[in-house]
Amino acid sequence: MRALFTVFRKEFLENLRDRRTLFSALLFGPLFGPLLFGAMVSRMLDQSVLESDQALHLTVSGAETAPGLVRHLESQGVKLIRSPLTEDGAVAAVRQGKAAVVLIVPAEYAPRFAAGQPAPLLLVADSSDSQNRKLADRARSILSAYGSGIAQLRLEARGVDPLLTVPVAVNDVDVATPSGRGAVILGFMTYFVLFAVLMGGLYLAIDSTAGERERGSLEALLSLPVPRAALVGGKILATCAYMSFSLAITLAAFVTVFRFVPLEKLGMSSNLGAGSGLILFAICLPFIPLGAALMSLVASFTRSYREAQTYLTSVLLVPTLPIAFAGIYSLKTSRPLMLIPSLSQHLLMTSILKDEPVAAPDVLISAAASLGLAAVLMVLTARHWRTERILG
Repeated sequence: MRALFTVFRKEFLENLRDRRTLFSALLFGPLFGPLLFGAMVSRMLDQSVLESDQALHLTVSGAETAPGLVRHLESQGVKLIRSPLTEDGAVAAVRQGKAAVVLIVPAEYAPRFAAGQPAPLLLVADSSDSQNRKLADRARSILSAYGSGIAQLRLEARGVDPLLTVPVAVNDVDVATPSGRGAVILGFMTYFVLFAVLMGGLYLAIDSTAGERERGSLEALLSLPVPRAALVGGKILATCAYMSFSLAITLAAFVTVFRFVPLEKLGMSSNLGAGSGLILFAICLPFIPLGAALMSLVASFTRSYREAQTYLTSVLLVPTLPIAFAGIYSLKTSRPLMLIPSLSQHLLMTSILKDEPVAAPDVLISAAASLGLAAVLMVLTARHWRTERILG
């Protein structure tokens, strides 16, 4: 143990003197993600509020043939832009960006409407443009409400109760809490957290393995009367220390940033405070030895600093892949999934952000699975350091 902590102190202090590595591991990585994520969420929320409050501007051709429809649109706050356009002209105007959405009222609209037959309308929009698609959906909703109102009036005029056309009335009951709705956005935060944790130890894992070999100091280090397990353990322990610092800084940055993100504008709330931040730190802590051991093992097989960077850049994606599957398949917290490192941390952190109860056995299984796999990787790394190929 004395040799292990001696190696740990040596690696920790050497990495502390490297300002460039220190900046990347403990400042740029942990802070860039929270700041970028907070700015993106704030921009998205402001855009959503702006869209809901902004009046719909609709270009209308043939408005004179549908005065009732025009009055309904204006009563709904729609700003009408009257412009005589053919169908081809409307398509060209939308494609060229001169108009977002164009409503064409054909000449046969009036006689068919008066005869009680379906009156045609053409709504021209570009569905590949997300902004225009939202405007088209708003216009389509207003037009649908107008059609439903006319249908009810026609039934009443013929002595038919309009309620007969509504055999089933569905009332939505939303059981989501403000924290749960906020977790829909905050759920992506777990990816930034785990990625920042790995980035915190990336450079030290490379420098203490491939860097030693490239500098030519590995032979002298291995000639010392120190067990290889102590050398490997000290280097991995130093990597874990920097990863822990990176995790703490990242979570503190997220807690600070989301104090200024206006989630309440959309009926959401953030369950991310100092207390929940400490819980998230405890959940992620067992993942740190696993990440440090994985990076150290892979870097031990490389011959240069640049080669190690190339391989470890790909390795960083492996622990974050389960998070992508969790989003695609909408996975929920369950006992079997707690055996999968990174996925279990993601699911547990998401439950905390939703303010849902977390079972103690789930936390223990998640920690045991991560620490068990970390121990296996540490043993493999120590065995590799006992072979002659480590000098190769």
